[in-house]
Order: sequence, then C-alpha cells, then structure tokens
Amino acid sequence: MNRVGIIGGSGLYDIEGIKDIQKVEVGTPYGKPSDVFTMGKLSGREVVFLPRHGSGHTIAPTQLPFRANIYGMKKLGVVQIIAVSAVGSMKEEIRPLDIVIPDQFFDRTKARVDTFFGDGIVAHVSMADPVCAGVADGLHRAAKELSLRVHKGGTYICIEGPQFSTRAESLVYRMLGVSVIGMTNLQEARLAREAEICYATLALSTDYDCWHAEEKPVTAEMVIANLKKNVENAKKIIKVAIPQLPMVRNCPCSVALKDAIITRPEAIPQNRKEELDLIIGKYVTG
Repeated sequence: MNRVGIIGGSGLYDIEGIKDIQKVEVGTPYGKPSDVFTMGKLSGREVVFLPRHGSGHTIAPTQLPFRANIYGMKKLGVVQIIAVSAVGSMKEEIRPLDIVIPDQFFDRTKARVDTFFGDGIVAHVSMADPVCAGVADGLHRAAKELSLRVHKGGTYICIEGPQFSTRAESLVYRMLGVSVIGMTNLQEARLAREAEICYATLALSTDYDCWHAEEKPVTAEMVIANLKKNVENAKKIIKVAIPQLPMVRNCPCSVALKDAIITRPEAIPQNRKEELDLIIGKYVTG
C-alpha cells in the first residue's frame, strides 16, 4: 500500500472529490482516533482522510489522540501525510490568508505524549529535519501552479493552547524568529517520523496573532472567518499536489527507525513488541 494521508485541521472536515469512498473505523493500542477514516481515490492516488479535531470539532488540541491518529494512518497503509493547520502569522510578510509550508518546528507544549516508545523500549529518531522535503516540494509547486501566495520554509512554533498567546509571549516568539504559531502539528510530525511516514504541513495563515500593533488581537471569530476562505485554497492545493508526490520514497523518513532503536530485542517486553509490531516489525522480530 502506498497511500497519501490527509489530516484536516480547523475548518477542514471533509475533502470533496474523493471517489470510491469507504468509511473505516480503526482500532489502535492507543485508543480511538479522532474520527472514522475516509478512504478513497483523489487525483489518481489512494488517500486516507481524517479530521484532526473530529467532524464536529469536539477535541481540543491538548486532548487530541495523536498516537492513535498516526498509528491508524500507518495501519491503513499511509506513507505520506499532508497535514492542514490553521496558524497565526509571526512575520509581517506572511499576511492573513497566505499559505506557509514550514520546514522546522519549535516545541512550547507541556502536557502531551508524542512518542510511541517508552515502557520497555527506547528509540531516538532524528528530528533535525522534521519535514519531508519531497512532500513539501510537491505542496509548494502546487500552490505556485495555482498562483497562490505561498511561503516555503520557516518555523512553526507549537503552543499548548487552547488559549491564544499573551501579547508578551507573542513578542518573545517573534524574537525567536519563528514564522507561524499553531497548536497541533509538532506531535504529529514526531510520531510520523517514528512510524516512518513522510510528513509536511500546509499552514493556513488566519491572523497576526496579537503582536501586530495595527491589527486587532486574534479571536476565534477572526480565525474561522479567514479559515473558511483559506480552506478552499488548501483543498485545491491538495488535489494538484497529490499526483506530484514521489511514488518511490528515497527520503530519510522511510528508514527513520533503522538505527534508532537502542533497546536489545531480547530485552523488549513481549507485549510491547506486539503493540508496536506495525512500526518496529521490520527491525525487531519475535
């Protein structure tokens, strides 16, 4: 299987145009995913769609079942993930309604589990370059083909939420040189790397956070209004980008676990081997 996963953020709860739709519930060792998965064909590729916050937007960022979501994607044969996310802009040149394809993440969360490992098995994957260049390039080319304002590269700072930043926090983040601010994508990127799934973010700028002196402080109403406009562009980008994604993966993402598992196979508890077989099976047997 060589499927493309699409994780829809705020405002993106379905993708029109998916053919041969099949709704699939997936069980995982980490509980239920955010929603049922939608499988089908889009732009000639097999795709799997999942609304990150549930179809009714009922799950807060901190409570998202990140492990179940990524495990479910892996179980359904997904090898590449396009993650759509609403973000605030931290740079003047990234205007509301612009699109950003970040290549770095910075963690400011404090209450989330973001690894499949632990409890008897230790692994250290490289996160130096957390975004798959092949998927990011495909998204960028698609946005340019559609003549959309797009920025390639930059840092996505991930905060805990669900509250937006204080003005002091926003100004400090600006000093760090980050490009956009959001609440969800870092954990997905880490787990996707552990699962050897390519991952890239399609970040939809909705506002200037609260650092911009000439703009009103960000509100949920403002975010949703701009997000509705940007979501339509995101759908167009995805449809154009999917056929451009590499069918054969030669990127580091595909072998991220090759030398990352430190625990000796015989020391790994049997129950953990069974739970993680989908992820570690090609490196750890028995």
